[in-house]
Amino acid sequence: MEEVREGVDAVDREIVRLLRQRFDYMDAAARIKPDREAVRDEWRKADVKKKVDAEARRLGVDPDLLNRLYEDLIETSIAHEFERFDAMRG
Repeated sequence: MEEVREGVDAVDREIVRLLRQRFDYMDAAARIKPDREAVRDEWRKADVKKKVDAEARRLGVDPDLLNRLYEDLIETSIAHEFERFDAMRG
Protein backbone atom coordinates (compact mmCIF):
# COMPACT_ATOMS: atom_id res chain seq x y z
CA MET A 1 0.00 0.00 0.00
CA GLU A 2 2.88 2.37 0.76
CA GLU A 3 4.14 2.00 -2.81
CA VAL A 4 0.70 2.81 -4.18
CA ARG A 5 0.46 5.92 -1.99
CA GLU A 6 3.91 7.06 -3.09
CA GLY A 7 2.81 6.63 -6.70
CA VAL A 8 -0.35 8.66 -6.10
CA ASP A 9 1.70 11.36 -4.35
CA ALA A 10 4.09 11.52 -7.32
CA VAL A 11 1.17 11.85 -9.74
CA ASP A 12 -0.36 14.58 -7.57
CA ARG A 13 2.90 16.55 -7.60
CA GLU A 14 2.95 16.30 -11.40
CA ILE A 15 -0.69 17.40 -11.63
CA VAL A 16 0.06 20.45 -9.47
CA ARG A 17 3.08 21.30 -11.64
CA LEU A 18 0.95 21.04 -14.79
CA LEU A 19 -1.81 23.13 -13.26
CA ARG A 20 0.74 25.82 -12.41
CA GLN A 21 1.80 25.73 -16.08
CA ARG A 22 -1.84 25.96 -17.21
CA PHE A 23 -2.45 28.98 -14.99
CA ASP A 24 0.71 30.61 -16.34
CA TYR A 25 -0.97 30.41 -19.75
CA MET A 26 -4.08 32.03 -18.26
CA ASP A 27 -1.85 34.87 -17.05
CA ALA A 28 -0.46 35.22 -20.58
CA ALA A 29 -3.97 35.25 -22.04
CA ALA A 30 -4.97 37.99 -19.61
CA ARG A 31 -2.03 40.08 -20.86
CA ILE A 32 -2.84 39.46 -24.53
CA LYS A 33 -6.62 39.78 -24.70
CA PRO A 34 -7.71 43.25 -25.78
CA ASP A 35 -10.73 43.65 -23.52
CA ARG A 36 -12.56 42.01 -20.63
CA GLU A 37 -15.29 40.58 -22.90
CA ALA A 38 -12.65 38.42 -24.59
CA VAL A 39 -11.81 36.61 -21.34
CA ARG A 40 -14.90 34.37 -21.42
CA ASP A 41 -14.82 32.49 -24.72
CA GLU A 42 -17.59 29.89 -24.87
CA TRP A 43 -16.36 28.56 -28.23
CA ARG A 44 -12.92 27.88 -26.71
CA LYS A 45 -14.47 26.29 -23.62
CA ALA A 46 -16.47 23.89 -25.81
CA ASP A 47 -13.39 23.17 -27.92
CA VAL A 48 -11.27 22.29 -24.87
CA LYS A 49 -14.00 20.00 -23.50
CA LYS A 50 -14.38 18.30 -26.89
CA LYS A 51 -10.63 17.62 -27.06
CA VAL A 52 -10.55 16.35 -23.47
CA ASP A 53 -13.50 14.06 -24.22
CA ALA A 54 -11.70 12.62 -27.26
CA GLU A 55 -8.50 12.06 -25.26
CA ALA A 56 -10.44 10.47 -22.40
CA ARG A 57 -12.08 8.04 -24.80
CA ARG A 58 -8.75 7.29 -26.48
CA LEU A 59 -7.17 6.46 -23.12
CA GLY A 60 -10.18 4.61 -21.70
CA VAL A 61 -10.94 7.19 -19.00
CA ASP A 62 -14.54 7.92 -18.02
CA PRO A 63 -15.44 10.96 -20.17
CA ASP A 64 -18.22 12.02 -17.80
CA LEU A 65 -15.73 12.19 -14.93
CA LEU A 66 -13.34 14.32 -16.95
CA ASN A 67 -16.19 16.51 -18.18
CA ARG A 68 -17.08 17.32 -14.55
CA LEU A 69 -13.45 17.95 -13.61
CA TYR A 70 -12.81 20.12 -16.65
CA GLU A 71 -15.99 22.12 -16.18
CA ASP A 72 -14.65 23.16 -12.78
CA LEU A 73 -11.08 23.62 -14.05
CA ILE A 74 -12.17 25.81 -16.96
CA GLU A 75 -14.48 27.96 -14.84
CA THR A 76 -11.73 28.35 -12.23
CA SER A 77 -9.30 29.28 -15.02
CA ILE A 78 -11.70 31.88 -16.38
CA ALA A 79 -12.16 33.38 -12.91
CA HIS A 80 -8.38 33.49 -12.50
CA GLU A 81 -7.97 35.14 -15.89
CA PHE A 82 -10.58 37.78 -15.00
CA GLU A 83 -8.69 38.53 -11.77
CA ARG A 84 -5.37 38.82 -13.62
CA PHE A 85 -6.93 40.90 -16.43
CA ASP A 86 -8.40 43.35 -13.92
CA ALA A 87 -5.19 43.51 -11.87
CA MET A 88 -3.08 44.25 -14.95
CA ARG A 89 -5.33 47.06 -16.09
CA GLY A 90 -5.90 48.67 -12.71
